[in-house]
Amino acid sequence: MSTSRPAKVGYHHGELREALVAAGLAILEEGGDPASLGLREAARRAGVSAMAPYRHFSDKDALLSAVAAVGFERLRADLEAADQGASPPPCGEEVGGGGGAGGGSVVPSARPPPPTPPRKGEGTGAPSGVRAGDGQAALIAQGVAYVAFAAANPGLFRLMFRSCSAALPEALAKSSADAFGVLASRVATLAPAEHAADEALRCWALVHGMAVLSLDGLFGDELRGDRQAVVALAGRLLALEARRQ
Repeated sequence: MSTSRPAKVGYHHGELREALVAAGLAILEEGGDPASLGLREAARRAGVSAMAPYRHFSDKDALLSAVAAVGFERLRADLEAADQGASPPPCGEEVGGGGGAGGGSVVPSARPPPPTPPRKGEGTGAPSGVRAGDGQAALIAQGVAYVAFAAANPGLFRLMFRSCSAALPEALAKSSADAFGVLASRVATLAPAEHAADEALRCWALVHGMAVLSLDGLFGDELRGDRQAVVALAGRLLALEARRQ
């Protein structure tokens, strides 16, 4: 009778890092607190020993940074999809054709995986009253997509923007810059060059404030936990802001 130990399950050889990151994402998707996400629980879910994660992550913060980087990659994909959905296709390309990713040097050349289609009532297109196909509509669509992402991924969103006293790891810094770059590239087509950087920050502050207020339940009891209503409110507020420009 063999006395050898059964092989661990949950990941294939050489994919332990990805399995640990996937475990971290799953914990957050299940409503877990980002503060409680750690190497031990990730290892348990991946089916490995408590010491195995240290082959890839020096400490808990390293794992959290890797999970946050994936969050920014997903956010970038959603912002690009929203922007492209509200923008006219390039000359000669039919609507619905397989166009490339949005412009801007900070956006990687590789196409991101397609984002999950929005649920009924959670569309990320331009609100009524804003002409679809223009730059302002694309900017509003990005803002709605940003708030929708936060509403759909509260734990991951909070982790992505947690306070960090040390310098960001390279992968996290790049993925967050890439996500912001989608917004900045759109703003650059609408604002004078000398004001584009400040305008991009203003737009980000506006939608990020909406996202955090909604997650904290400060939009009122009637909207608490109602993702569709929060996203609809964001669309109305952003359209109102656009009309005041």
